[in-house]
Amino acid sequence: MRRENQSSVSEFLLLGLPIPPEQQGVFFTLFLGMYLTTVLGNLLIILLIRLDSRLHTPMYFFLSHLAFSDISFSSVSVPKMLMNMQTQHLSIPYVACISQMYFFILFVCLDNFLLAVMAYDRYVAICQPLHYTSVMKEELCVLLVAGSWFFSCAHALLHTLFLSRLSFCADNTIPHFFCDITALLKLTCSDISLNELVIFTEGGVFAFLPLCAILGSYIRIGATILMVPSIKRICKALSTCGSHLLVVFLYYGTLAMIYFIPSSNNSKVKDIIASVIYAVVTPMLNPFIYSLRNRDIKLALGAL
Repeated sequence: MRRENQSSVSEFLLLGLPIPPEQQGVFFTLFLGMYLTTVLGNLLIILLIRLDSRLHTPMYFFLSHLAFSDISFSSVSVPKMLMNMQTQHLSIPYVACISQMYFFILFVCLDNFLLAVMAYDRYVAICQPLHYTSVMKEELCVLLVAGSWFFSCAHALLHTLFLSRLSFCADNTIPHFFCDITALLKLTCSDISLNELVIFTEGGVFAFLPLCAILGSYIRIGATILMVPSIKRICKALSTCGSHLLVVFLYYGTLAMIYFIPSSNNSKVKDIIASVIYAVVTPMLNPFIYSLRNRDIKLALGAL
């Protein structure tokens, strides 16, 4: 493409959610309430785990990091979305947009790894209960979380570096409420074949490896339970794994809505709605899922 068709983009315009102007106030209040619920609910889980000695176990150690990740994940995009809805100031600087994309990818990947680590913890607890304390040592738990952070940061940094080398055309309008990498790639004037290759290879590996670990863990759990089937064992397994399975279903279900369901004429609206569920609703539901279905959390909350 000729150089005269390119320009140095200093900012982007986030069009936000497809909401009629007369309904902006209602939706602003709704999303603000959901965001505050997300932050306060997940902070409460972290506080309970820190204060109650009964919750100083590997499962709740991983849960505290998942709660922190959910707070951060939601905070990457929702405050800017709320500000745009309230002020109608849709611009976001180039550096802020790239930074938002980096942290969004980081916490998406971190959630992937943490859900896989929690599935492995449940596998050891149910399939190898006599060896649980010797396997899930504090050193291993710290190593699993540190590894999740390291690979998530590296994954996000790789995509950010490949995107930063691209030049953007005069059109700087992003039809989304945050700086999504796929939306940014559509605005560039440069060759994006290398970016797409990295997304489909490295990105696919980091998306599907945790999912395979989760599925493998729960297949082994199911096989172990069915070897000696009993109502008591099944109920205990469901009470132990039910909350985690529900979070996994919500998390990967919305991902499938965005990337795997065939596009239609309203694909942009569908993707935005799925992204709202993914970035706003799911982090808000996690505290309710874990507190309402978890006896230990409810006991700790009652004690507090």
